Amino acid sequence: MTPFPGISVDIIDNDGKSVGNDEGGYLVITEPWPGMLRGIYGDDARYRETYWSRFPGLYFAGDGAKRDQDGDIWLLGRVDDVMNISGHRISTTEVEHALVSHPAVAEAAVVGANDSTTGQAIVAFVTVKGTGFEDPAAGEKFVQELRDHVAHEIGPIAKPRQIMLTPELPKTRSGKIMRRLLRDVAEHRDLGDVTTLMDPTVVNAIKDGMAGGAEDKE
Repeated sequence: MTPFPGISVDIIDNDGKSVGNDEGGYLVITEPWPGMLRGIYGDDARYRETYWSRFPGLYFAGDGAKRDQDGDIWLLGRVDDVMNISGHRISTTEVEHALVSHPAVAEAAVVGANDSTTGQAIVAFVTVKGTGFEDPAAGEKFVQELRDHVAHEIGPIAKPRQIMLTPELPKTRSGKIMRRLLRDVAEHRDLGDVTTLMDPTVVNAIKDGMAGGAEDKE
């Protein structure tokens, strides 16, 4: 997508610098606009702290985004969704940024799953561009390549414990990725309500794939 006419937005990095195409970062509003939240009733200090303190002079509501090669904006989700990996706080969006920066990755969703050793473990669901990873050996090699890519971009602590290659991610009819369902899949829980999904069969296919992968590892 692109900003609605009259709305001025940017995607910036940790230092507040605008990122280029095929890069991700934080979605900010750079100019006031008519529908902008103007305050929190009775608590102006909280309003400033929540929306204006991270990047002075820029309105930041807490969403991550990326620009694709055409300059269009893709929303990636909340950056305050963090995982505790062996005492390290890692943002799910940070890992998703690293995954989608790989040229073969079209889309990625990351969730934290309970782990008896590290407290939480990173589980990633990835859709790839084109074909060529249907063969199990090629898919396994590519998964290892992605894990190494994340380690290079962020650090070894951020390597996903498991990466599931899937042709689609479960989304609502409005296009929002249902990470709650992916978390249920990663922790092998019964799935909740899937009636709001655009294609309810997607999450069941992912669940079956996760179960098959677990059997293969055993």
